[in-house]
Amino acid sequence: MKPTFFIFLLLAISCKNKNINPHDNPSYGTINISVDASFAPVIEEELKMYKISYPDTKINATFKTEADCIKDLLFDTSCRMIMITRGLTKNEEKFFKDSLGYVPHWNIVAKDAIAVIVNKNNPDTLFDLQALKNYLTGKDRSKKIIFDGLNATSGYRFVKDSILKNLDIDTTIVKAAASSEDVIEYVSENVNAIGLVGVSWVGNPEDPKQLQMLNKIKIASIKCSVCPENKYVKPDQFNIQNNTYPLVRGLYYVVKENFTGLGSGFVNFLKNERGQLIFRRAYLAPIMDFDVRNVRINISEH
Repeated sequence: MKPTFFIFLLLAISCKNKNINPHDNPSYGTINISVDASFAPVIEEELKMYKISYPDTKINATFKTEADCIKDLLFDTSCRMIMITRGLTKNEEKFFKDSLGYVPHWNIVAKDAIAVIVNKNNPDTLFDLQALKNYLTGKDRSKKIIFDGLNATSGYRFVKDSILKNLDIDTTIVKAAASSEDVIEYVSENVNAIGLVGVSWVGNPEDPKQLQMLNKIKIASIKCSVCPENKYVKPDQFNIQNNTYPLVRGLYYVVKENFTGLGSGFVNFLKNERGQLIFRRAYLAPIMDFDVRNVRINISEH
C-alpha cells in the first residue's frame, strides 16, 4: 500500500468517526430550524444577535405550532433543530435511534409562562385555576377563552395537561385565533374575552411593540397555591423563576446533529451568557444564575 493512500485512508476513517459535516459549523453555513410561534419575539432577538456575532451563518427559522415543529423534526430531513415546550418522549428517542443511529440532544434553555390577558376595561383581573377550568370546560359561560390555535399549539397542550388534566375543552365557548397577535387584538376589542398567550408576547415593557399591546389589554394575576395566604401573582420574571406563578413552562431545544454543527453552535449561544441575557431582557427566566427583575409588567392597569 502506498504511503499517500494509507494517509488518505486514515483521514477518511477519522473524519467518518468524528461525524464531520463539511457544510456547516458554529461559525459558518446555513440550516433550517422550526420554532414554536409563541416564542417568536425572543427567538428572533436571539437569531439577530447570533447573526451579528457570526456573519457567515444563516439560520432560517420558521415559526409554527408545536405539533408542526415536532413533525418537522421527525420527517423533514432539512430541519436541523426545533424549539418547543418539552423534550423528546421515549418513543421519539427510540424513533431517532432506530432511524438515525443516535438520539438528538435536547434540554431546557429558559423558563416561560402562559399569560392570562383581559380587556383593559374588564374589572376581573384575579383568577384561580378552578375559575379558568370552569371557563375552559363551559361550566361558566360568562367569559370567552381565546387561544392561538386549538389542538396543535403548545399553549393548548399545556392547558389540557396542567389545568384540565385531560378534561375536554368546550369548543363552543373556547375559540382559536390565527396567532398570538390575533389573540391580543381580539381581547383588546372584547370586554368579556380572556386570552392565553406566551409571556414573551406581552411580558416585556421595555419593548416598544409590546408596550403598545400592553396599552390595549391587562395581564391578570393567578392565585398561587404555594405562596403565603395564597396570594395572586403575575407572570413576572421573579415568579416564573421561583415557580410561584402557576402556569410556568420550559423552553427546550432539540438538535438533530451528531457533530458540532451550526445547530449545536446556536444552542451553545442560547445556553451561555449572551443568549441567557437576551432571555433575561425579554423577561423570561434564564437557566443561568442571574438576578431576576421583579417589575410591574401590567402598565395599563391603574
